[in-house]
Amino acid sequence: MELDQKHEVVSEVIGHNGPFGRLSDVYRSFHERREALGLSNPGTVENIAKEVQRDVFLNNLSFSGLRAELTKAFSVAPLFQVSHSLAMGSQMQPPYSYGALYGSSKVFLQGNLDNDLQFSGRFNWRWTQAFVTKTSVQLTSQGNMLSLENDYTGSDFSASLKAVNPSVLDGGITGMVMGSYLQAVTPRLSLGIDAFWTRPAMAYAPELNVSYAARYKAANWMACGQIVPDRGVLEASYWRRLSEKVETGINCNLAFAGIGPGGPMGAMQKEGSVTIGAKYDFRTSSFRAQIDNQGKVSCLLEKVIAPPIRVTFSGEIDHKQNAAKLGLAVSIEAADSEVMEQQEQAPADAGAIPF
Repeated sequence: MELDQKHEVVSEVIGHNGPFGRLSDVYRSFHERREALGLSNPGTVENIAKEVQRDVFLNNLSFSGLRAELTKAFSVAPLFQVSHSLAMGSQMQPPYSYGALYGSSKVFLQGNLDNDLQFSGRFNWRWTQAFVTKTSVQLTSQGNMLSLENDYTGSDFSASLKAVNPSVLDGGITGMVMGSYLQAVTPRLSLGIDAFWTRPAMAYAPELNVSYAARYKAANWMACGQIVPDRGVLEASYWRRLSEKVETGINCNLAFAGIGPGGPMGAMQKEGSVTIGAKYDFRTSSFRAQIDNQGKVSCLLEKVIAPPIRVTFSGEIDHKQNAAKLGLAVSIEAADSEVMEQQEQAPADAGAIPF
């Protein structure tokens, strides 16, 4: 017993007075000051301009032709649903595709198969509340793609590591590797870094591009920027909420790299694009519109006819190319009465699905 007590005393003396004790005190002091700032998670570098790119702009929402989608939900907790999609007059969408989705607090599964037997799937697994592994695969006639991603969401930072088509079969590492880190410095300001490494084959030299990002978020407006010094690319975005129903955003992209028309001895080529957009939310619908410096005007109207029926209209006019696109989509979400009751009774604090 006396020997055990002596060991405990020696361990306490070393822990408080040795180098480990000093490191522990420094870490404890840093952690306390960090918590005193009251910082929150700033999001990710990939979604640093999500208020502009996802909420206001319709770059990923516009379409052409006719579309119809029928979704059937079988349960809410866990989430399980299947869908049938039909498309006409669109070069981006297949004529028919079948999809299935399953999600719980730990796992997320999604698969799509079209009429040409082209398959795309996603599998996400939540190891802890902060650590999620995401996997996606695409099997098409043009080629296959495999993506592996690990995301860690801390209390005041986010870190991500992603690899696309990684391989060591050619005698070395090939593919694409991306890593990002975004840290909240103050309750409103966040700073981040993003690195992109690519090597399509061993015959090519590897290429590394590093970008730096900053984001400032206030109560009703947001400004962010990202710069890639090696490529001479600068991108800036600004978002503002004018009222409870109106949001606006602007994005500016400038590039000062590349070889101009005069060849290697000519002047450096300069390119730029500016896009301005707005979103208005009605009681049962929403309207988005945007215009860029190339003369392209786009709009998107989403209307809920009834709780299970949604109609979407998309229009685009390209004055520079003298072209126009129109799209109309109808989406129907069906569910049994028991499933609808489960959805209404589901608690708001239920475990989030790792999408």
